[in-house]
Amino acid sequence: MKLKLTFLLLIVSISLTAQDLTFEEYNPKSTLVVPGDSIKVAKFPFIDVHGHQRRMSNQDLSPVIAAMDTLNMAIMVNLSGRTGEELQKSVKNIADHYPNRFVVFANINFEGAGAEGWIEETVQQLEQDVKNGARGLKVYKSLGLRNKDFEGKRLAIDDPRLNPIWAKCGELGIPVLIHAADPESFWDDFDGDNERWLELKTHPRRKRDATNPVPWEQIIQEQHNMFKNHPNTTFINAHMGWFANDLGKLGKLLDDMPNMNVGIGAIIAELGRQPRFAKKFFIKYQDRILFGKDSWKPNEFPTYFRVLESADEYFPYHKKYHAF
Repeated sequence: MKLKLTFLLLIVSISLTAQDLTFEEYNPKSTLVVPGDSIKVAKFPFIDVHGHQRRMSNQDLSPVIAAMDTLNMAIMVNLSGRTGEELQKSVKNIADHYPNRFVVFANINFEGAGAEGWIEETVQQLEQDVKNGARGLKVYKSLGLRNKDFEGKRLAIDDPRLNPIWAKCGELGIPVLIHAADPESFWDDFDGDNERWLELKTHPRRKRDATNPVPWEQIIQEQHNMFKNHPNTTFINAHMGWFANDLGKLGKLLDDMPNMNVGIGAIIAELGRQPRFAKKFFIKYQDRILFGKDSWKPNEFPTYFRVLESADEYFPYHKKYHAF
């Protein structure tokens, strides 16, 4: 009798445990069987325009090259090139040991913008970085989110004091790859209607609101103002400008701003859930869309290859939530 009671209690305990399963733990395996298979090597040699190798100045990049070769990646654009001496060291490292496999973009520290002499020094340094081998400028999302001017005020992306930078990039013939804001859902209420609830639950620091620092729409509009104010400068809008979930809107923006191009980093899940419409969009704007994954995790590239190269309708994503 005692053994039977123990057995019943065990069953009840297991049942209660299953019922107490949290949403974060719920990760069912699909039973759907469909044609198709993983694509581990890209069909064509490709350029990853959104890469990050933050120690390139003194890094042994042989393991990175080996991984690139397995993926059929011809060139990686390192957006974390920094500036000054650090950038020079990175350019020398790749020129001496890994020629024709990497491209380096320079970076700017926007903190304290507006101080006396700041813009002149910044533009001069950018010119020098390009002379030293930088092939473009990468602007991080801190501009618009966190960077403050010399008076401690939020620095808007379209702040006129920054105009000489974007104008100089056009003059030098280098592109500006810019990441502005984050997905709009990060600004939405943190509730059951937010489709990025799981991502925000597991990464709470990504949550924002209209006062942290300003509404999403404002930051995005500042970015678009900058594009329009500098028609002679080529811009690459990272993460499809966070409009991969509204390709109709993105198409109108591309039509309206011919100097804006887009990268597909961290938005592949958005494309995967609208494969037919996305294919039409990619065909129409094929000369405006650049491949760029963002985080350097070679095991995640097959998801991109399968979405872009196959007609497979359904397959597991490489993580439970869709973003970075």
